[in-house]
Parts: sequence; C-alpha cells; structure tokens
Amino acid sequence: MRVAIRLSPRAGAKRIDGIGRSADGAAVVKVSVTAPPAEHRANEALIALLAEEWQLPRRDVSIAGGAKSRNKRVHIAGQPRALLAKLAAALALLPGS
Repeated sequence: MRVAIRLSPRAGAKRIDGIGRSADGAAVVKVSVTAPPAEHRANEALIALLAEEWQLPRRDVSIAGGAKSRNKRVHIAGQPRALLAKLAAALALLPGS
C-alpha cells in the first residue's frame, strides 16, 4: 500500500498533523518531525513515527518516492485489507479527514 505524505522537517514536535491537499488536489497525510533533512535523518524520523503511530513493524515502512522532497510516497508492506482498515481508522481521527 502507498500513502502520500507532506513532510515538515525541523518542526517543533514530531506528530501526524492531519489530512491536507496537494497542489493537484490529492489527499496527503501531513507529518512533522524534529529531525533535519540532512543525511536522510528526516526520512528516518518519518519512518519511525509512522511505524510507532500506526503500530507497524518499522521494517514494513519505507520511502517509495520523494526521498529528497517534502512530498513523499511511503510504502507500507503487509496484507492490504488489514492495512487499509487499520490506517483508515487511524486517519479518520485526524484533522481534515
């Protein structure tokens, strides 16, 4: 499963901020991390945060696109139906959903 992310590095706190829209109108999950973008630290912090918040093994979360951009595609490995149910429940609680 792929999830569109809009990442804000060097934020004051690490958190999932809500659901937003990209320039083309597609839904994205807005995420903030305290790590800087240098040396892939923000990407690593993003993976750790998503795995923790969505109760997934860290090995199942990876950057599928946009490694050097704020706009990312994250791949979540696992059974699609179970993942969809878990993520839909978590995302439904976020602002903007």
